[in-house]
Amino acid sequence: MNEGNILSNPVFAVSSGDPAGIGPEILIKSWQARQEQGLPEFFVIGDVQTFDAIAPGITQPISSPEEARNVFATKLPILQVHTCTDFTLGQPNESSSQCALQALELAVGLARSGRVDGMVTGPVSKDGLHNVGFTHPGQTEFVAERCGVARENANMMLAGPSLKVVPITVHIPLREIAAQLTADLITARVRAVAKAMHRNFGIAKPCIAVAGLNPHAGENGRMGQEEKLIISPALDILRDEGYDIDGPLAADSMFHKAARENYDVALCQYHDQALIPLKTLDFDDGVNMTLGLPIIRASPDHGTAFGIAGQNIANPQSMISALKMAQHVRQFRLKYDAEML
Repeated sequence: MNEGNILSNPVFAVSSGDPAGIGPEILIKSWQARQEQGLPEFFVIGDVQTFDAIAPGITQPISSPEEARNVFATKLPILQVHTCTDFTLGQPNESSSQCALQALELAVGLARSGRVDGMVTGPVSKDGLHNVGFTHPGQTEFVAERCGVARENANMMLAGPSLKVVPITVHIPLREIAAQLTADLITARVRAVAKAMHRNFGIAKPCIAVAGLNPHAGENGRMGQEEKLIISPALDILRDEGYDIDGPLAADSMFHKAARENYDVALCQYHDQALIPLKTLDFDDGVNMTLGLPIIRASPDHGTAFGIAGQNIANPQSMISALKMAQHVRQFRLKYDAEML
């Protein structure tokens, strides 16, 4: 991040996601709510025509990130990256997937170079990306690789007003979860999350709740051995290192309101164990935040919703929340980095 950006209001790059989905609609609605919501300045990387198909006259093409500041107050700035062919809202094709991939690639590059203060990624179709040569499980892994961060060191956090949660294992089949869990993986995740809570959210010593894998956290071995053999020993190591740890906890009782008041972030053993409570509590406000990166990356916690694209009914709140979170994280990071000097 260059000195000019540090001393001024931030500017964020937003990759459009698949333009055949609701990405353009929620970005237009977010820009329209910029003053009411107190949003930071941002520009979109994508295809101008796909935005004009929804709201003609809203956008203005720019040729560089630096132009966004002069445009944002009156128009939604768009940095053209790919012209979609045979474009129809709600009907993704190879060209719309190419646009999503090229927008993602450019957003990472701009964030890494310091020309923007961070990036927000629009929703993509993993299937569509894979059809154009994308080989990563998702955008998180792609961004981590481009930042030179090992996949296992880039942690996906889902955050909303009610809950922050991190899955320890992510995009793997349920039948493989127990085999993937190790004490080393759990301790690495907790250490990374504790540091990220300080750097990104200003919580110097967070209380971290860790879920068990089995029903009732194994019921002392009667419903599974992973808690006794893997999870509890890992948490004991972390407690000895000074981390504030609670667990392993029964996942069916750790997310009600009174329980959530006892911790700052929850770590869960697998994807749905983490995302179900987050989406139940904060479906419209949920944000996907990637921890462990040298750059800021946030994303709305929903998909492309091709089925409603073009109907003007998509809720922009998650995108608005992602932009706000990127702005807040920047503020905490500047403070954290200054303290570390």
